[in-house]
Amino acid sequence: MEIKLVKDILEANEVIAAQNRAFFNERGVYVVNLMGSPGAGKTTLLERTIEGLKVRRKIAVIEGDIATSRDAERIAAHAIPAVQINTGGACHLDGNMVRGGLGQLDLDGIDLLVVENVGNLVCPAEFNIGEDAKVMICSVTEGDDKPLKYPLMFQVSSVLLLNKIDLLPHVAFDLDRFRADALKVNPRLVIMPLSCSTGEGLDSWLQWLEESSATQGA
Repeated sequence: MEIKLVKDILEANEVIAAQNRAFFNERGVYVVNLMGSPGAGKTTLLERTIEGLKVRRKIAVIEGDIATSRDAERIAAHAIPAVQINTGGACHLDGNMVRGGLGQLDLDGIDLLVVENVGNLVCPAEFNIGEDAKVMICSVTEGDDKPLKYPLMFQVSSVLLLNKIDLLPHVAFDLDRFRADALKVNPRLVIMPLSCSTGEGLDSWLQWLEESSATQGA
């Protein structure tokens, strides 16, 4: 009975996610579902992305957290439309939550919508929200064993951003092992090492995002 309930929930979410996707497509908005564990650097990455692209892309953000509006406030400080969704305990955003948040956003003229999901390496990977791409961010401070311990997140992502590489000399992290394990789980995964602190590697991420979002509505 429990398995059937989970199946029904996922199937219902797929219906809403498809409706969200149609909504985005009609408006020519490219949507990224940004996932990762707490402290991986999701919000800092968003701030750097906004700084790098806002001249060439009209960006909006949906922030997902269990509580507080701190991340949305950080994004709004960059003069970017931002909406906070608090799940009240749920470990992920789903299609219906995102649809509710859209009522607070004016997407006219927006090219790129980034949804920062709740910090979690499991649940967000299971729920589509109508995105064009799932992007995962990890940090070297989390350890190099995550691809095999949390394979679904790596399997469903198009891009893996490995953050905080400036700390590699100070942590026990085997970059070659991490890369090999990640590609074992998902051979098509695009892996981009970077540092949101120093800016190293950010150009590759910005180029990928700009080129990908340019295809929306083309």
